[in-house]
Amino acid sequence: MKRRLFTVVLTALALTSSLSQPVLAEPTVERAVASEGRSSAPIQWAECGTYKGECATLKVPIDWKKPSGPTLDLAIGRLKALDPAKRIGVLVVHPGGPGGSGISPFILNGAIPESDPIRQYFDLVSLDPRGVGRSTQAVCSEDLVNRTPTTYPADEAEYRALLQFNADLSKDCREQTGPLFDHVDTTSAARDIDAIRVALGERKISFFAISYGTQVGQQYAELFPGNLRAMAIDSNMDHSITSAWQYLKTTTEDFEGSFLEFAKWCGETEACGLHGRNVIEVWDGLHAKATAGDLTYSDGTPISAEELRLGLFEYMYDPSAWFDAAGWLKDLADGSSSARAAITKAEVVGNPYPAIWCSDWTWDVRSFSQLDQYRRQLEKVAPHTKLSPFWSDVTSCLNWQGPVSNPQHRLKISGNPPVLVATARYDVGTPAAWNHAAAQQIPRSVVLEYEGVGHGQFRNSVCAHDKIAKYLIELKTPPRGTRCAPEYLTQPPAATDLTKKLPLTRTGRPVHVR
Repeated sequence: MKRRLFTVVLTALALTSSLSQPVLAEPTVERAVASEGRSSAPIQWAECGTYKGECATLKVPIDWKKPSGPTLDLAIGRLKALDPAKRIGVLVVHPGGPGGSGISPFILNGAIPESDPIRQYFDLVSLDPRGVGRSTQAVCSEDLVNRTPTTYPADEAEYRALLQFNADLSKDCREQTGPLFDHVDTTSAARDIDAIRVALGERKISFFAISYGTQVGQQYAELFPGNLRAMAIDSNMDHSITSAWQYLKTTTEDFEGSFLEFAKWCGETEACGLHGRNVIEVWDGLHAKATAGDLTYSDGTPISAEELRLGLFEYMYDPSAWFDAAGWLKDLADGSSSARAAITKAEVVGNPYPAIWCSDWTWDVRSFSQLDQYRRQLEKVAPHTKLSPFWSDVTSCLNWQGPVSNPQHRLKISGNPPVLVATARYDVGTPAAWNHAAAQQIPRSVVLEYEGVGHGQFRNSVCAHDKIAKYLIELKTPPRGTRCAPEYLTQPPAATDLTKKLPLTRTGRPVHVR
């Protein structure tokens, strides 16, 4: 009976979320439950982790258009508010990626520490999204995944090989994953969030996310604006971009801007390993050698220009790692670098990325000549960094055989509470242009700009963190035009945790996660 009752809740949820006025979804769900005279089945929580966390599994439809059909297991976790007397409600913290776990950082590893005021007021709830981690996974044959092209297509033959690989991988992933493969899009992920809300018995939720999770939040606000108490979205995706050129241009511009800011910081910071040297000339020299095939580690291992750019790119996520970046470049320039771990994979997030990503994005690329022209134009836009490693976001979806069930579109939101949008001046993970464009599509949004470099201002800036926390707790957005000054270190941190600074897929490509 409990299972039947929970199915009733999910069925009502799926049907009402498709109404032309999504704000009516909540009362309709309540009426559907009331008609049964009972409440939904309670979540069966079990203790997990060292922070007194609780974990559980929720059954949700694979296909939200068929709410009574087959289900998947959605792994969720919770940390209860530390001060029950102050408890405001539930704060859903959505992970980035796509492909990142929310349970590992937020529930098991204290990514938002107990000293953070947010922990006093909210039950912190996160999840491993559909297709990811502890939830029912999107899987592919490992040997095929390991053959993923890792370089930008250099000629027509490589371009054709890429198209064939994408077709082969998508067919394999569908075969290995089953029906879920066609339903890992962000719209489905947003509906999962409301299923969690219903299961928790909450009339409204607050929502916070960094990076790809912001797209889930944006689309949740489209579907269920009346179910939101507050929403803070940091380092935002812009799902309205349909032009591959515009996507590549904005990501490359912020890569170039981040590097130039790093060079400026190094010139002003005596503890920087390249202080007193022309950082731009050092980089340009290394890149030229890598392009010519003459750059190697001290053990003779060659370093390609692609690998060199990816190494720099990763360091631009978090300026607290800039001391490491300077040391890495110095060693390369002096011919003494053996620290290859600095630019190799440090966080494996599985392989749901292409299945989820290519369910959401389709690109207007029709030929190798078009793609190659973009590369040449981007080298003029960014004469030093040349090309953002996020070129793979475009190329991985060319000739993908899975459904584009959530194609790019401008947001259509109404009836939402004020939304706080946090951005940096330069962000290699989600460029500033994306954040401002997203804010323009969200009614009642307020932009908070960190005037420095980095991805995830909640962690990069004390100023931004405090304003985000204040808004979530007190529902007070900062005045429009509020800016936070750069907060760069002048001395190296005691230790650098590279596993938190180099977010890559198992194939070595960057992801939108922090």
